[in-house]
Amino acid sequence: MIYMDNAATSWPKPPCVYRAVLDCMKNTGANPGRSGHSMAIAAGNLILHTRELIAKFFSIDDPFRIIFTANTTESLNLGIKGILKAGDHVITTTMEHNSVVRPLKQLECSGIELTFVKCDENGILDPDLIKRAIKPNTKLIVTTHASNVIGSILPIEEISKIAREYELIYLVDIAQTAGIIPINVNKHNIHMLAFPGHKGLLGPQGTGGLYIAPGIELMQLKEGGTGSLSESIYQPYILPDRYESGTLNTPGIAGLGAGLEFLLRPDTTDMIDNMRKLEMYFLDSITKIKGVKVYGPREPNKRVGAISINIGNRDSAEISNLLDQEYDIATRGELHCAPLAHDTINTLNQGTVRFSLGLFTTIADINKCIEAIYNIAKKI
Repeated sequence: MIYMDNAATSWPKPPCVYRAVLDCMKNTGANPGRSGHSMAIAAGNLILHTRELIAKFFSIDDPFRIIFTANTTESLNLGIKGILKAGDHVITTTMEHNSVVRPLKQLECSGIELTFVKCDENGILDPDLIKRAIKPNTKLIVTTHASNVIGSILPIEEISKIAREYELIYLVDIAQTAGIIPINVNKHNIHMLAFPGHKGLLGPQGTGGLYIAPGIELMQLKEGGTGSLSESIYQPYILPDRYESGTLNTPGIAGLGAGLEFLLRPDTTDMIDNMRKLEMYFLDSITKIKGVKVYGPREPNKRVGAISINIGNRDSAEISNLLDQEYDIATRGELHCAPLAHDTINTLNQGTVRFSLGLFTTIADINKCIEAIYNIAKKI
């Protein structure tokens, strides 16, 4: 199969990731932080190692301010629900995934104020619109770094300057950019960073995290066993324990650590550069096919990852199924858990067929995708 659904989860993973998961399950299968025997200590060291790799990857000073979660959705829920209270105002955009929109809409029912700043039809945001939306009770700005629908990149550096100027908290969803675009939490003035382990960071599903900057205190979403302060019936406030109740996904985190080590290799930079070049080659090629509509910006500095198309008025789910059944190409059709983004680019009724490359996508894969799109389009 030609796998073009890396925006959902990356595949294949580097062999070192599979080995790390299996090795952990076979040889380090104990519960980290819960016992004093050698296997539990080894599991705890493995967790710490991955935490330190994440800190290095995102230029985070204190690895204990990285909270492991099951996915970006859980991270965003913790960041959003942990900081906002009734009467607070939050600003977000119309390009957000439902993992941002749904928690905010739920909190709106409990008394928070919510403003959606509209992006243009290419998913581009004018940061001045963020500034104009600020109110006396504004507390939080939350945006994606890049759209999961069309790959448009939002100007997080400019938004962060606005957040700093008005002393607001800035939460960034990097589900589509982690591992692809370098991110420095200090340079970008990011207070909270929500990331998945299973996409660009090349780890297994069921892994993710949230970075919480010093000075930011969140109410935890759950309480329970942490392996620390076990004599107390109250939740400990030390980090990361306060937010990591329950048994962590140690094999998954081991795989995530291996994925990060792979990404930190010098030669991986060339792989990422090659992937970005293939994206532009694919984009330029399909734009020339009659009957194919391509969404989002064309400039390489304004986009990353997801490439969404439609072929005539054909249903996007039908086209995606056709690509799968007749051409053995894996894509995603319909809506991509981002109805406001689809409304912004005028595809709410039709959806889109989304192609998303990975580090192991080849030029041969791309040419077969181009040929398949051409063959389907010429039959319309």
